[in-house]
Amino acid sequence: MISLQNLTLRRGAKVLLDGASATIHPGEKVALVGRNGAGKSTLFALLGGALHEDGGDFSMPAHWRIAQVAQHMPETGEAATAFVLAGDERLTRLRAQLAQAEAAGEGMAIAQLHADLQDAGAHDATARAQALILGLGFKPSQLQQPVSSFSGGWRMRLQLARALMAPSDLLLLDEPTNHLDLDALVWLEGWLARYAGTLIVISHDRDFLDAVTQATLHIEHGQLTRYGGSYSTFEELRAQQLVLQQAAWAKQQEKRAHLQKFIDRFKAKATKARQAQSRVKALERMEKIAPVLAESELQFSFREPPALPNPMLAIKEAAFGYRSDAGDKLILQGVSRTVLAGQRIGILGANGQGKSTFVKTIAHQLPLLAGRVTEGKGLAIGYFAQQELDVLHPQSTPLEHMVRLARETGRENAEEAREQPLRNFLGGFNFAGDMAAQPVGQFSGGEKARLVLAMLVWQRPNLLLLDEPTNHLDLATREALAVALNSFEGTLMLVSHDRALLRSVCDEFWLVARGHVQPFEGDLRDYQRYLLDEAKRQREAAAQEASAAAPKTGPLAANSANPAEQRRQQARLRAQLAEKTKPLKRQLAAADARMAAIATRRTELETQLATPQPPAAIADAGRELKALENELTALEEQWLELSTQIEEIENGQA
Repeated sequence: MISLQNLTLRRGAKVLLDGASATIHPGEKVALVGRNGAGKSTLFALLGGALHEDGGDFSMPAHWRIAQVAQHMPETGEAATAFVLAGDERLTRLRAQLAQAEAAGEGMAIAQLHADLQDAGAHDATARAQALILGLGFKPSQLQQPVSSFSGGWRMRLQLARALMAPSDLLLLDEPTNHLDLDALVWLEGWLARYAGTLIVISHDRDFLDAVTQATLHIEHGQLTRYGGSYSTFEELRAQQLVLQQAAWAKQQEKRAHLQKFIDRFKAKATKARQAQSRVKALERMEKIAPVLAESELQFSFREPPALPNPMLAIKEAAFGYRSDAGDKLILQGVSRTVLAGQRIGILGANGQGKSTFVKTIAHQLPLLAGRVTEGKGLAIGYFAQQELDVLHPQSTPLEHMVRLARETGRENAEEAREQPLRNFLGGFNFAGDMAAQPVGQFSGGEKARLVLAMLVWQRPNLLLLDEPTNHLDLATREALAVALNSFEGTLMLVSHDRALLRSVCDEFWLVARGHVQPFEGDLRDYQRYLLDEAKRQREAAAQEASAAAPKTGPLAANSANPAEQRRQQARLRAQLAEKTKPLKRQLAAADARMAAIATRRTELETQLATPQPPAAIADAGRELKALENELTALEEQWLELSTQIEEIENGQA
């Protein structure tokens, strides 16, 4: 096990951990949480062997193999598959030794190395490496592409795959979801659920932590506090602690009053009923987010837009894509959608389907290839792009950015664009005093993201286009953003892999898939099932294509001149395959049936809870609903595992 006793850790002159103690047992999956700068990454460096303790005792089994994601950007012409395979250092070393032994003609060494390679899993190593790469969102055609041909985010995915490839007893993951789309994120959750070693993960994605961890280690005030259960359980326990503090209680009440004011104002208006309902849900969540909001130093809100055109956008038979010297690259076509005032739309879609292209074109970052996009009179777009942090001027200060923004928007002569009002505004985003005059190049990713948010808020947009806005934000700031978006009176279109954010601020979803944009009927749980089905469909298509392209060998090829014998052998293979998969498919059908029954019962309970009930009945219904949610989570994991086993058997027989 990992033991930390009276541990002291410093970074420079700053003491991060002071007499901290904690224990992590073999096979546990633990979330490491705490405010930015609390010492999470420094503790990771200690666990990974890059640092030594400044005081106290730290111990872990000497034989444990440690895997973690390298933070440097790989610059190599090595093929993606070979790069990931090299993550298994033992396998790489044995293959090099085998090559040397064969060159020297050392028969005994060659025999021993072949046995060692078999023990190291060399027979299926390439298949395992490619499964990791494909699971993280790459296409089969990219498996042999050089690493240097990919962009930075995709190279970091390859670094993640390389870490997962390494056999390990301890896996350390620091923000593994930052460069992942939702489809890759769902796949990673499934992989980590099956990981047999000890996992310690730092992440700002609450749903991800809930899915993969069963304990939480919290760093606060130089101490380590362990909480059993998921991240949500940790949050609730922290809420119970902080609610006793008057400051946390007052801050929570202020937020509740803000949301309640919106609900009271708009719940009777048909055009706003849906938005009011989303605020009711946010209000219900307020108890859970109290500890995070209490820790957050950032509290902000979007100012009321000067106008709310309706409709905001009318998209008619539009085509979206890229223009280049080689010609137009069409990604989406025949898109006809209307965006109304007050809509809150989550844009869903698997990696590479065109979500960012769609949003970029609406934001005027890309030209429309065909069709028409009609904007409402007075439309004011606020756009947050994934690469927005890169376009900040490193040598400019936050104040200079705001002055430049005022000039670009033609508001440099307005009272609010004078220096002191701008300083006051920046102070609300924690850019106060000297920080407002500090070059942006010295800021962290989270601080840069805050500056971009400040610039968005200042522009008073009525249409917000947010493309992965939370990548650099900690949990506290994500919650502050969710609260601000829930009070935003304009229209929101959001691309994000943060399911908690999507769930709390979006009232409807659009699906970008197979060249089209259509409404998605269902919630995020339905979308995760869609992603699993889509991934299975793509793997089957790729397997069929590979099978058709492969040269025929073996008994079927030998008997290709005898159609009757070939049909008999094919029938025999199908029967063997059916016999192997029959019990698994029976379990899969039972899981499907039970999930459908749970969905029906959950709807009944939710309807029951929406009507006046005696307290005892409400408590019983709530307990049953919680039990059903837990059972459903376990069934979904079982469904995924069974589907994977069936696929492996079928592909092995292909």
